[in-house]
Amino acid sequence: MHIAVFSQYHTNPDCPATSRHYSLLAHIARQHRVTLITTNTWEPQRLTHEYPWLPEGVEMLAADIPYHNRMGVAARGWAFVQYMAYAWRQGRRIPRPDVIWGISTPLSAAWVAGKVAQQRRVPWVFEVQDLWPTFPIEMGAVRNRLAQRQLYAAERRLYEHAQHIITLSPGMTDYVRRLGLGEEKLSTILNGTDLDQVARATPEAVASLRQQHGLAGRPVVLYAGTFGRANDIPTLVQTAEALHRLQPDVVWLFMGHGYYEPLIREAAARCPAIRLVPPQPRHQVFTWLAAADVSVVSFVHLPVLDTNSPAKFYDSLAVGTPVVVTNPGWTKQFVEEHRCGWYVPAEQPRALAEHLHRALSAKAELRAAGQRGQQVAQQLFDRQQLAAEVQRVLERAAG
Repeated sequence: MHIAVFSQYHTNPDCPATSRHYSLLAHIARQHRVTLITTNTWEPQRLTHEYPWLPEGVEMLAADIPYHNRMGVAARGWAFVQYMAYAWRQGRRIPRPDVIWGISTPLSAAWVAGKVAQQRRVPWVFEVQDLWPTFPIEMGAVRNRLAQRQLYAAERRLYEHAQHIITLSPGMTDYVRRLGLGEEKLSTILNGTDLDQVARATPEAVASLRQQHGLAGRPVVLYAGTFGRANDIPTLVQTAEALHRLQPDVVWLFMGHGYYEPLIREAAARCPAIRLVPPQPRHQVFTWLAAADVSVVSFVHLPVLDTNSPAKFYDSLAVGTPVVVTNPGWTKQFVEEHRCGWYVPAEQPRALAEHLHRALSAKAELRAAGQRGQQVAQQLFDRQQLAAEVQRVLERAAG
């Protein structure tokens, strides 16, 4: 079977980013022909070269289109348009696929996948990574009411025309279900994590990292990910400073890059508890997460963000580090049901600092929560099992 994959951003484990589709494509390409239509945005950002850029068996067509987190709305929009034009041309030129797999974000990548599928008269599967256009609209990036209506109409048509829809969280599935889509068209396949890379976070590797960075014997809180506008970074900075006053020996690590990096850098200069850690390749992130006592998964208070499926949530639990989440969606329900973390409402730095102080003071409960999280991660988060689910969806869609 020939599968054409439309995904604007391809990464591998050498990149400072999640590599969900690297794992999924590696699994699927063992049995099927895979053509990936993407961009080379992330390839220059590789921090190591331990992994091939492409999984074995995957054919790639990649456009040279720059993109980064600090881009404004207009620049991002232009990058999306460029990819759409490139993907449309390549999608019509490649040998006719049996099924097309269109991956958002952005929504435009899925839109062009649907259009190529229609033109080539093949079924297509729509994977929803984030709820677009709801996310940029709630973030204030699209203010024009007419444009909002047009984007929502385009989104609805994509859901209706797709042979099948994959979402990355129960919250996303509920959103799509409310649009009137039948259950037979919906599959929830979690973001998940790479358990083979989790295994790199051995006790020896963790102890070495803590010793190397002066963390031995100190409580550690970690935020690992993008310093974006949606991630509530100003609240975390205020929390770290408040926590330092409550518990001076705590170290708060901010690992990543993005819009709020200057804010964190300034805070680190004035507060000894705050440290800015450069972005790490994905395969090394797990040791950092395992070195932390608590991982924070934070977002601003917007309803659309209650549905998301952040990689750091899965990665943290997989290495046995409990998480604090700040959105009252499915992640809150998950950590409370499995007792592997805690919920603190978004944008409340004092409440978050006090909760972290209590959690860090209860060492036995921290360890127990981490163990429970690790157990559930082994059962539910393995990307090899999730890849097999995606493969079955694509095979059924292709008939």
